[in-house]
Amino acid sequence: MFSYYLKTGLLSIKRNPLLSALMIAAIAIGIGASMSIITVNYVMSSNPIPQKSDQLFYVQLDNWDPNNQDGHDFEPPDQVTYLDAMALMKAGKAYRQVASNRSGLVLEPQGDGEMPFSVDTRNTWADFFPMFDIPFLYGSGWDDASDQNLERVVVLSKEINERVFGGEDSVGRNVRLNGMDYRVVGVMDEFQPVPKFYDVTNDSFADAEEIFIPFNVAVEYELPRNGNTNCWKTPDGDGLEAFMNSECVWIQFWAELRNETEKQDYMAFLNAYVEQQKELGRFPRPMNNRLSDVMEWMENQEVVEDDAQVMLGLSLLFLVVCLLNTIGLLLAKFMGKSTDISLRRALGASRASLFVQHMIESGLIGLAGGILGLGLTWLGLRGIEMLFEDIVEGLVSLDWVMVLTAIALAIVSALLAGLYPTWRACSIAPAAQLKTQ
Repeated sequence: MFSYYLKTGLLSIKRNPLLSALMIAAIAIGIGASMSIITVNYVMSSNPIPQKSDQLFYVQLDNWDPNNQDGHDFEPPDQVTYLDAMALMKAGKAYRQVASNRSGLVLEPQGDGEMPFSVDTRNTWADFFPMFDIPFLYGSGWDDASDQNLERVVVLSKEINERVFGGEDSVGRNVRLNGMDYRVVGVMDEFQPVPKFYDVTNDSFADAEEIFIPFNVAVEYELPRNGNTNCWKTPDGDGLEAFMNSECVWIQFWAELRNETEKQDYMAFLNAYVEQQKELGRFPRPMNNRLSDVMEWMENQEVVEDDAQVMLGLSLLFLVVCLLNTIGLLLAKFMGKSTDISLRRALGASRASLFVQHMIESGLIGLAGGILGLGLTWLGLRGIEMLFEDIVEGLVSLDWVMVLTAIALAIVSALLAGLYPTWRACSIAPAAQLKTQ
């Protein structure tokens, strides 16, 4: 029977092509508008490291101003000080731990006539690469000894390796950064997490850094910091040493904790550390340490902004408006077939079979609207990309999940839109309708 219903549904759509086209267009426009925004929100809120997001925890220590303890100001800072980062790294209480910050250096190519250029840089520790499952084309990250011995080593992104070394295996070769040579130990494969979860403080949707060097090397040679820095009081003195010993926060700190026991033990360690620091006159506010896993941290930092949520709501309301138009068109179409429906009822067709037939016709209209809506969604995403350019790079691509979601949403919407018109059409009394003919 299903194939028969499909056939009759297609014939009904072809019988009135203009009205059918209007309904398909109404659904397609609603799907195109809503799916463009849904896709952006989907990418923005997706889990960037699903295989271990529940094992990676962002560390917050509340060393902030005691005079600001109300409302939002009572939140601990979103970064940590150099003093605290180094103390946590030295303690080594987590399975893996990483302190890192954003920087920027100048790379000087070795070839004749090639001009120096700036590269986005991350100063970090050896654990960064296994902790965040960084893929490698050549070599690997450096080891703990390189961190401790201040070795000038570097990991390159795939793009920088192609630009400087033509894509060859560059492990063991040198690159010159800010006037000093660094030995290449690894070349990363494609790595562009969206959102950029390990540093949402500076830019949640920026590209991953182009080169990675040891944190201690960056401090030793006083390399520049490009990331966000906040201080609630002025450092005691001038120069780098005073800044490093200040309450200024500028470092992101992550800990890998494999189970609930490790998490509880690490929180106990953080609390004990803060209590110790309180005895030294630091951490004037009440105890407020935090451990947030990847998804909790992105929610805390409002990676998906309120404006995006509002736009999502408006796009869904627009889809509802389009469905209301579809309901009106379906009602006109099905009521126009009242004589045919009554005749079939008089010949023995059940109300249920007629209801199923017309719902299948609604579903076919939804399927056609969904396919056309995918094209409009693609155009909408391209428009968003042209309008916002680099800001939304990586957020405006359709994957199979979104393709299937668009089709499913279109079919379900059309079926919902078809419920009332189908019920009205199937509720007509056949005898009364045939008497008027």
